[in-house]
Amino acid sequence: MLTHAYSEWNPAMFDILEADIVVFQETKIQRKDLVDDMVLVPGWDCYWSLPKHKKGTSKESFDATSVCAPIRAEEGITGVLCPPSSAVSFSEGPDDRRIGGYPTQAQLEASPVDATTLDSEGRCVILEFPAFVLIGVYSPANRDETRDDFRLSFLDLLDARIRNLADMGKRVLLTGDLNISRDERDTANAEAAMRKNGYTREDYLSTPARRMFNQLLEGGRVVEARDEGRDEPVLWDICRGFHPDRKGMFTCWEQKVNARPGNYGSRIDYVLCSSSMKTWFSDSNIQEGLMGSDHCPVYAVIKDQVEINGRMVFASDIMNPPGMFMDGKRQREYSTTDMLPLSGKLIPEFDGRRNIRDMFARTPSLPNSSSTTVTFTAEGFIPMKPPEANKALAMPGAQADTPGTSGTARDSTRETALLSSSKKRSAPAALPQKPLKRSKSGTAASAQPPATGKGQQSLRGFLMAKSTAHADSTTPLAAEDGASQCSTSDNLLQPAIDFESRHAKLPRQEDQAKSLINASSPSTPASPAPGSTGTHCGQASPWKGFSSSQDAETVRDPIQSKESWSKLFTKPAPPLCEGHQEPCKTMLTKKNGMNRGRSFWMCARPLGPSGDKEKYTQWRCHTFIWCSDWNPTTST
Repeated sequence: MLTHAYSEWNPAMFDILEADIVVFQETKIQRKDLVDDMVLVPGWDCYWSLPKHKKGTSKESFDATSVCAPIRAEEGITGVLCPPSSAVSFSEGPDDRRIGGYPTQAQLEASPVDATTLDSEGRCVILEFPAFVLIGVYSPANRDETRDDFRLSFLDLLDARIRNLADMGKRVLLTGDLNISRDERDTANAEAAMRKNGYTREDYLSTPARRMFNQLLEGGRVVEARDEGRDEPVLWDICRGFHPDRKGMFTCWEQKVNARPGNYGSRIDYVLCSSSMKTWFSDSNIQEGLMGSDHCPVYAVIKDQVEINGRMVFASDIMNPPGMFMDGKRQREYSTTDMLPLSGKLIPEFDGRRNIRDMFARTPSLPNSSSTTVTFTAEGFIPMKPPEANKALAMPGAQADTPGTSGTARDSTRETALLSSSKKRSAPAALPQKPLKRSKSGTAASAQPPATGKGQQSLRGFLMAKSTAHADSTTPLAAEDGASQCSTSDNLLQPAIDFESRHAKLPRQEDQAKSLINASSPSTPASPAPGSTGTHCGQASPWKGFSSSQDAETVRDPIQSKESWSKLFTKPAPPLCEGHQEPCKTMLTKKNGMNRGRSFWMCARPLGPSGDKEKYTQWRCHTFIWCSDWNPTTST
């Protein structure tokens, strides 16, 4: 089973995949990012190749220890790296620990990039089983010309390692993201792209990486004569072998343009095997419906019995160390002595540990004579007391029986001790409250303790009107003599009014209206007329006798302020696309040029199978609007 890393690591994915060997790539983690759920997976062993410098190319392989277990493990394709806690490289180690097939000195010297640099990005894990050598790779992508030498050197030495292993007589199973499509069937709209760029079919097949890959595969299309040293193909494309005429069998889609629903993608993930293993597999396919990554898993199923040298053998016998299985039946269990130095469970941070889930899944041991037994009844389960001889151990703190002490007294004493020990601790005493602040008018604040709760959560909360206590239902909203309730707008201005009333003399009645209009701040109002009962929260109403127009010019409505601020922080409504009259989505231009960094609106529907914008179809239409040119007020 081959798959890319998913957006969130979840150990339950192993149950969903239903595989015995799972190969991940592009997990984008380093050693410091490893956690228990990634290494201590119950029933699985793992082998990691982590990048030494850059992040984003880590590779790992998992195998179910109940079904298969490798006999050797390495990282890197050249063998120049060293095993953990060793200064000797894989290629120079003891013969019983070497997988073999390493590139020769001449092959290494022909590469423009040195071997250590190629293997420093964590792109390859190699496991050897008695049946075959499993190579899991994450090949460099064709991004720009600056990485062409690195990419071609990696593929060239990978080809050399596979052919060297085949010359040794070992079977090879190659799986991973090779970032190469075999031919035009494995790329959506390849023919239209070739016409657009002026390529011929021969030019398309003759690109260096694709030509090298097709020379490795049985049935690969190679233009003109083969290269020296690549006279014969050595691998078979398992998935294409089971589906030779299937179109649209893509494994990778561009997420930025939402190309997966329209199946506008390419096939760059493979499970390949030696030509002698073609009859070992019963099925192979892709799982395009399994979401969570821009790639989908590719799998191949090995039969329970396979043919080797004209003899049928059980696959489990040749997928484990010698003696672990015989005739398809397990002879001994997998143990820590079977772990290889590259095993993730031997990383110092995880060595000797186990996942906390194992503690709960482990079968409890049988009860001994001193343990408490449990009796199940219709009402539930009842714990039984231990024997009398072990009561002192079962009840900590209990003393041995002494002469002259009755059994009833002893039981009563023990019950009292248990009850007292089971009592909860009393809650801590409440913290003293802060002293009440004095108001600006000099009177003490309300004696009622302040209500507890969360503070201001946003700017909107600052602008919202404060709720005031409702008046009694029997009190009229406005009395004929001018009495009024406390309004929100009056409360907002009350502090300023109180401040002015202490430091300024009361102006004349006839000058109040003029001062409200001309002055920068409202002057202190006059006292109410004798006999008037109009109040403003216990004080004289400052606005009695003024017109509503003057009030509107002086007091701002908090509801209106709230709406104004809301409009300021609310995103403008998106335009509707021309083809479907649906809200568009915004994108950012990242291509170099004068428009780099500019945002634009486009149709939110996924890209169609043709890869072009279509009109009057279910796929993306031609709508394109620069965000700077969009004005929702004029458009509506």
